Amino acid sequence: MRTALTDLTGVRHPIVQTGMGWVSGPRLVTATARAGALGILASATMTPGQLRGAVREVRSRTDAPFGVNLRADAGDARERVRIIVEEGVRVASFALAPSRELIAELKDAGVVVIPSVGARRHAEKVAAWGADAAIVQGGEGGGHTGSVATTVLLPQVVDAVDLPVIAAGGFHDGRGLVAALTYGAVGVAMGTRFLLTSDSTVPDAVKARYLAATAKDITLTTAVDGLPHRMLRTEMVAALEGAGRLRSLARAVRRASRFRRISGLSWPSMVRDGLALRHGRDLAWSQVLLAANTPMLLKASMVEGRTDLGIMASGQVAALIEDLPSVAELVARIMVEADGALAALPSPGPDGGAAPASPSGA
Repeated sequence: MRTALTDLTGVRHPIVQTGMGWVSGPRLVTATARAGALGILASATMTPGQLRGAVREVRSRTDAPFGVNLRADAGDARERVRIIVEEGVRVASFALAPSRELIAELKDAGVVVIPSVGARRHAEKVAAWGADAAIVQGGEGGGHTGSVATTVLLPQVVDAVDLPVIAAGGFHDGRGLVAALTYGAVGVAMGTRFLLTSDSTVPDAVKARYLAATAKDITLTTAVDGLPHRMLRTEMVAALEGAGRLRSLARAVRRASRFRRISGLSWPSMVRDGLALRHGRDLAWSQVLLAANTPMLLKASMVEGRTDLGIMASGQVAALIEDLPSVAELVARIMVEADGALAALPSPGPDGGAAPASPSGA
């Protein structure tokens, strides 16, 4: 299926596997690239050296295009951009809108720039700054998310910008891909669906928790870092929501200390990262520290399997997912489902109106 996304990135299918911290590593990205979709390495939980090693590992396993996700507000963002350019990575994606200067630097080096946005005004901004495309995530999406549903946000953005738009938030199958294309998108981006594959390195016990989740088990909370964060309702979420400020601060300091040792960041760097998220928001100091070390809360579950101590970012779509296919099986299935959904659409009748689809779906 050829769209502006496949033309822009060189992949075979208009599907993006998003950059999820501790999840989107070389194994998952390699599997996605081999399957013909766009895999995105999550670099926020890697040191620059680890990022370079991960890029080279994927490159050694496949010649297919892939990308790297960056935090535009990270203190070492330019160093990571330099790694992407030097290693010949095809795509740079951003969880927050990058600066005009970063976009220009990447584009001058031939890198495709695809920021993620959660509002029309953000899409308009990155379009004016020269981004090549944008991932538009509706409120159904996992992790940090907005409040506008995909079905409302997506057509708003498609109508507002002259830019290829990739839909995210609530997608997991071929029907969703066709729906996104009908709205004017050029493909879909999925996180939770790729997390729940056999190629994902997330521990089996954590995957089982996702598979057992119903719609009421997926919540939107600000208790983790002061920002709207969609995740599974767990013991940790309940504890954070019920804890007072002093208790939250003590926990945040402990976890920040662990993250500092793993990431190599200094205390001033971590505080700067937290303050960047605090800008324009009324956050307690415990939330500033939590914002800086949220990766440790994710690592507890996504790497260590501690569903009691960690948080599990999740899109609402987890309530619809029931299996753990390989990435190759998933991508192939989505494309077959999409072809079937397109074939089943009513064709124009003799008077220009819709005629019923034939029994065969042709």
